[in-house]
Amino acid sequence: MKQVIQNFKTGALYVDEVPNPSISENMVLVENKFSLISAGTERGTVKVGKASLLGKAKQRPDLVAQVLQNVRKEGLKATLDKVRTKLDSLKALGYSTSGVVAASMDSYSKFNPGDRVACAGQDYASHAEVVSIPQNLVVKIPDNVSFEEASFTTLGAIALQGVRQAEPRLGDKVCVIGLGLLGQLTVQLLKANGCQVFGTDLSAGLVALAKKSGAEEALLRNDSNFLTAVDNFTNGHGFDSVIITAAAPSNDPIELSAVISRKKGKVIVVGAVKMDVPRDPDFYRKELELKMSCSYGPGRYDTAYEEDGNDYPYAYVRYTEQRNMETFLDLISQRAINLENLITHTFDISEAEKAYDIVLGKVEEPHIGILLSYPDGGKKDTTMVEIKSDAIANINAGFIGAGSFAQSYLIPYAKREGASLDTVVTSKGITAKNVAEKFAFNKASSEAQDVISNTAINTVFIATPHNSHASYTMEALKAGKNVFVEKPLAMNYEELEEVKKVYSEGKGKLMVGFNRRFSPVATKIKSEFANNGEPKVINIRVNAGFIPKDHWTQNPNLGGGRVIGEMCHFIDLMQYFTDAKPVKVYAASIKTENSNLTAEDNISITVSFEDGSIGNLLYLGNGDKSLPKELVEVFSGGKVGRIHDFRSGDLHKGNKQVKLKLDGKGHKQEVTAFIESLTENTDAPISFESICLTTITTFKILDSLATGLPQDI
Repeated sequence: MKQVIQNFKTGALYVDEVPNPSISENMVLVENKFSLISAGTERGTVKVGKASLLGKAKQRPDLVAQVLQNVRKEGLKATLDKVRTKLDSLKALGYSTSGVVAASMDSYSKFNPGDRVACAGQDYASHAEVVSIPQNLVVKIPDNVSFEEASFTTLGAIALQGVRQAEPRLGDKVCVIGLGLLGQLTVQLLKANGCQVFGTDLSAGLVALAKKSGAEEALLRNDSNFLTAVDNFTNGHGFDSVIITAAAPSNDPIELSAVISRKKGKVIVVGAVKMDVPRDPDFYRKELELKMSCSYGPGRYDTAYEEDGNDYPYAYVRYTEQRNMETFLDLISQRAINLENLITHTFDISEAEKAYDIVLGKVEEPHIGILLSYPDGGKKDTTMVEIKSDAIANINAGFIGAGSFAQSYLIPYAKREGASLDTVVTSKGITAKNVAEKFAFNKASSEAQDVISNTAINTVFIATPHNSHASYTMEALKAGKNVFVEKPLAMNYEELEEVKKVYSEGKGKLMVGFNRRFSPVATKIKSEFANNGEPKVINIRVNAGFIPKDHWTQNPNLGGGRVIGEMCHFIDLMQYFTDAKPVKVYAASIKTENSNLTAEDNISITVSFEDGSIGNLLYLGNGDKSLPKELVEVFSGGKVGRIHDFRSGDLHKGNKQVKLKLDGKGHKQEVTAFIESLTENTDAPISFESICLTTITTFKILDSLATGLPQDI
């Protein structure tokens, strides 16, 4: 299918063929008919992409701070590799479309193939022939509303949420500052609400258009009679509310809103403007109310609503994102909103670059609403795109999942070890295409079966969200393939038992990404304790840092939480140092009434091993980032080995300290060991029994937390 793409590293903008996106639970697959270019928002997005590295840094100082923090924790080289991976990516543009449902997996069975729908969402409702949309960001289009009109729905919902924040009453006098597309829609919504509207902008053309949209009065911001006109319009009282829909680096909209508001008036910020709020004289003396309007409405940025498909109760949240979208379409259907004057250009998707030349000012043409159209026909059913056709090696690899971790570690190391890269699969076709081109895969796909069913692929790397690890592992093993799956192997006892059964019947090798045992400093320390015949005491302190509850890893159905998803690393490391089976585990976490905290992220775990060794894990999410993340200590036979964040270590023996300058968490070494086991036909680097014991121990940790009792493994 065709999609508008921007290379975030170079800034280049173009239309390219990419695989269709995949459809999954709570999603709706839609063939677009029209999409709206939001000139203000997308102009800013594209300009960031076209900026130099320094320019990007200036515009996102928050990300620069994260990079500097990462340098302190992981070192300069590892951080640079991560930054390069992030920058060298393809970005989807657009967030407001209309089209026809091709397939639906929505949980309410609300949408059926052939339904006419409007769609919303950055990275979902993109400028592409086919899009996959979360169910709560899709609404049906009334019969008397055209696809062209419906493509405005997302922008309409944003404008509508701004109006709702103002809580206008019949007859209120309202000023709209900024008369771009969002401002024009706001003017019409206010008129439909029975308000008297005054608009202002820096563009004479937009001022004139606002009058066509229904504003009683509209003036240029720099008109010498501006304040006099405001005084006369409001009978000297000032506006009941001011809605700022401008996008500007200037503080003028905020300052102006205060000057022209009545006492106890409201100022609503919808657009991206500078917000140095002057306390005196107006905001303070008039007791003005300053409110932010959050995008399409309630539900925005809530993963439970947007991604998991959980709706808010109608009685308690009358207008959500989805219900705002439906309301805007109803207003179009009733002809309370007229979009005819707002559509200035329509381009075929193949000519999208011409549209962006206008948006970016390369071609000077008056514009406001620019649509992209998607004619019937064309390649809309392709899940795979061929990039090249290089010869394959003995180890021919397919990747299911290719996020930043896979791109930083698994893919480069697999390629370096001589594996040929056949097919890469991600849920979004644009990501698969980007990864395929970046690492020279032969094919890009959005469908896992393109890897599973390909008999030429003998090795599969799985780096998807945790809840799909077990199912993809079993499918690949059943197909007779070797499997490297990132941790965890399974999310519960039932999944693990199913994997065991499939593994016992299969022919392929299985490896789980427990990388820390392969780190140079860990292997060196283990060698110091070899054959001493004495139990070990292992202390591991992990300053893991806070992760909010809405992060995907904390979702019990998607990530499984940090015990299953992360602490498994350290259970495996204990097994590595002891060469013994875990037999009993006891865990205790903090008790807190703070709803923002996940209690099990702050936990003390004690594991007893068959040889008499003891492992203590202190895993903490409530610490400070300035403290190094991981400290590992191994005590046995009069020696102590310590690992400092896997960047260095030391040995204490014979009353002396020996420093170990060994860096790395073992990512390269684990992939190397796996590939070597395949080429030399030796046992997998970690035994299947050990992998299962680690996985079971994480489940037993949760059981111990639930019961307050030690658990036999």
